[in-house]
Amino acid sequence: MTTADDNASAKPVPGAGDVVALAWPMTLKAVFLHGTVVIDGWLVASLGEGSLAAMGLAAAIGGFVSGVLFAFSNALQLRTAQAYGSKDPVFLKSVLASGLTVGLTIGVIGVLAILTLGEALISMMAPSPTVAAQAWAYLSIFLIVIMAEAIGQNLASYFNGCGQAKLPLYGYCLSIPINILASVVLIHGLWGVPAFGVAGAAMGSAFALTVQALYLIVQLRRTDGHLRHAEGWHNATFAQTLRRHFVFAWPIAVTFASANFASRVCMLIYAQMSLAAFAAMTLIMPWVMVAGTIGMQWAQATGIIVAQLLGERRNESELDQFLRTAWRMAFVAAGIVALLYAVICLLPGVLYPALSPETRTILMSFVIVLLVLPFPKQSNAICGNTLRASGDTIYVMHVFVWSQWLFRVPATAVAVLYLEIPPVWVLSLMFWEEIIKFPAFHRRLWHGAWKRADVAA
Repeated sequence: MTTADDNASAKPVPGAGDVVALAWPMTLKAVFLHGTVVIDGWLVASLGEGSLAAMGLAAAIGGFVSGVLFAFSNALQLRTAQAYGSKDPVFLKSVLASGLTVGLTIGVIGVLAILTLGEALISMMAPSPTVAAQAWAYLSIFLIVIMAEAIGQNLASYFNGCGQAKLPLYGYCLSIPINILASVVLIHGLWGVPAFGVAGAAMGSAFALTVQALYLIVQLRRTDGHLRHAEGWHNATFAQTLRRHFVFAWPIAVTFASANFASRVCMLIYAQMSLAAFAAMTLIMPWVMVAGTIGMQWAQATGIIVAQLLGERRNESELDQFLRTAWRMAFVAAGIVALLYAVICLLPGVLYPALSPETRTILMSFVIVLLVLPFPKQSNAICGNTLRASGDTIYVMHVFVWSQWLFRVPATAVAVLYLEIPPVWVLSLMFWEEIIKFPAFHRRLWHGAWKRADVAA
């Protein structure tokens, strides 16, 4: 007689190909994720600087709620993978319902807060009443985007956790052309439609992301509609199930929120550097984020598969075998990221021909740091996502948060405001932050307790 554990062990151990199959759609989706406001900015640019300022102000406020939604949806991704690995339909239904409940609750609270305080906040921050009026027109419609994301982001994370990463990607590929076409028509008033200006950009985004959310709902009904017939909840009652999900999710959400806030604080500190240095930092940081997506999505895909294997109760040797393979290929991903960084830093005249010679020189000096940064960062990301997959989310949160707020942020302030050291050394603090995290992550992983985690508890 064979047991469930015997059947799990009889299955082949996932390899690098399985991580690639999961990681590449997630990477493209992560790039597209930042596309809504980018597309709106590109389309609104023709209306002038005032309209751009209005959109930027509104997007900054609305983006705070979107960021919280994104953070909690990342937790849903791993919890779904644990449930998917267990093959328990009640567990899977419970995770999906809990994730959507948390997401919709955050969306509703965010919308109510914006409706209550948003207009007054914009009036305080806007440079003129005209800009304030345009910003509120954009933000009041952007509330629809927030609610669409509350559904769409969580369903995308659910599909990722189930290993169906192509479905969210198809949803984004569907929404982007709709967004561009609808926004152009509504901004400029084509084909007899009134010209709504800045508000038209928000309308286009709202329409596109609503279509995307509906597409994912249809796909959920097609692939997992049977879950609604699963009786009961994983933790006795829905209230207990929801509480268990939140306990798992909040440290992951805090980690993402802390990283975002720390980066914004550092950018404010960089603003105190010389004009050329600040311009160089402003140009390189988006590239660090976008190119780094390759490595980060590889790490997240690794974490998803680890969570699935833990849900299947695979033995420790199989977990070690998979992680060794994924880790080796992670360094290939890090090498690709380093190569992209080198191209960006060594060819500033091609990418940004209008830059001053001083700014180009600073950008070229960054190559030393950016060639080595991806490797410890990638290794730490593999550790962090593996530990999260086992439920060790609070420890991972502490490592990230304290390395940011006890080292990187204060060190950046001292380096810029007091020591006035060269920009390349300021940028190198990102590398040293990874070195500080390195022993805390790797010692925890090598200890091996994560391999014996009961993720269904």
